[in-house]
Amino acid sequence: MIDILFDPFQYSFMVRALIVSLLVGIMCPALGAYVITRGRAFMGDALAHSVLPAMVLAFLLGFSPFIAAVPAAILLAVIMGGVARRTGISEDTSIGIIFAGMFALGLVMMSRATGITVDIEDLLLGQVLGVSSTEVVVSLGLAALVVAGLYVYHWQLVYTTFDPIGARVIGIKTGVVEYILLGLLALVIVIGIQAAGIVLVMAMLITPAATAYLIARRFVGVMLWGAAIGATSAVVGLYLSYYADLPSGPAMALVATFFFAGVALGRQFLRPRAVEDGV
Repeated sequence: MIDILFDPFQYSFMVRALIVSLLVGIMCPALGAYVITRGRAFMGDALAHSVLPAMVLAFLLGFSPFIAAVPAAILLAVIMGGVARRTGISEDTSIGIIFAGMFALGLVMMSRATGITVDIEDLLLGQVLGVSSTEVVVSLGLAALVVAGLYVYHWQLVYTTFDPIGARVIGIKTGVVEYILLGLLALVIVIGIQAAGIVLVMAMLITPAATAYLIARRFVGVMLWGAAIGATSAVVGLYLSYYADLPSGPAMALVATFFFAGVALGRQFLRPRAVEDGV
């Protein structure tokens, strides 16, 4: 058993993958708690897809696509939030337009570029086993920014999430807080893309947080339980990818989904019994 646990980490690429996987597993659900409570799940998916052109451009220029994705994701988050405010169309509509347009642009760029050697599946489905030392450092830096942002703005984010009208009454600038949340979400999406890929980062952002929502009674509990479930899903998925030769991103997403299914089914079976027992 000890050999099974520690054997993968005799390789440096597995150590780097473990660090990034833990960051993804902890950061994505922690912010995902705000996302699912506000009903903003589509925003996370749209951001993940919309950074594709920036990543392709980075490949063409010869530097890390994940570094390029940071400013692109923040800029797109601001644009998505601003388009709905200025045009009067619904937020989902503006997000969908930008999401579809930017993702289509990225695919066209990949089809026309001749100097890109990366497999598109690595971008779409993630390849945490291939992260470099530089990308690990970048991920740690982004995670530190997210933690600092949550520490400073947690109560404003919670207040505007559950009582936006009351927040405005007491003087909280809800528009600014909204952009702060979008910026933090953009940073978390970039971290998650390395492990889960553009397509599956949504699973690590939403599924562990949704699982925690079924367990915890308080919002902070949702964040903590989500981080624990997400970290476990990421690490178990990493082991599956090593021993069962599975793609890392889908393996992590499947483990997270398994946890959600188990908790949801458990609630269904336990609830009638609790009623019968008078609990």
